[in-house]
Amino acid sequence: MERYQEGDAGAMEVLFERHASGVHAFLARMVQDRALADDLLQTTFLSVVRSADRYQRGLKLVPWLLTIAGNAARDTLRKKKLQVEVLHDDDDGVPVEPSVEPALSDPGQRRRIETAFAQLPAQQRECVILHKLEGLSFEQIAQMLDITETAARIRAHRGYDKLRELLEEKN
Repeated sequence: MERYQEGDAGAMEVLFERHASGVHAFLARMVQDRALADDLLQTTFLSVVRSADRYQRGLKLVPWLLTIAGNAARDTLRKKKLQVEVLHDDDDGVPVEPSVEPALSDPGQRRRIETAFAQLPAQQRECVILHKLEGLSFEQIAQMLDITETAARIRAHRGYDKLRELLEEKN
């Protein structure tokens, strides 16, 4: 990104090649629609080009890219009125999230997990994706979403609880 900021136009192509598949996977999980994720990927990288001057040197690139992608996904979901629930930060405790990692070799289990994932409220789904699948810390998630770290933990915890509940119903 720093090379692109310095005027190396080819650096953007390298960035796209390195990060497009990860950003696309994140977007597909967020919006639950591969075609829409394709469009949002283009929107994301267009925004990266437009906001390259706002990238701060030394900042980790992937969280910055996912912030831009997440904003594009949330804007689209809001426009499509797919945002199901607005969560309020009313818990004082700091929950510990359970593991929800699937046995991916079982296609039936994978479908059940994807179906359950699609039923999560958008804010919970986003926090679970960022934490469990993208490996970001709650501190990073909080910064990306402009919420408190506690709120990020609560959203993820509620998402994990809901996933567990939905998956137990299906068994």
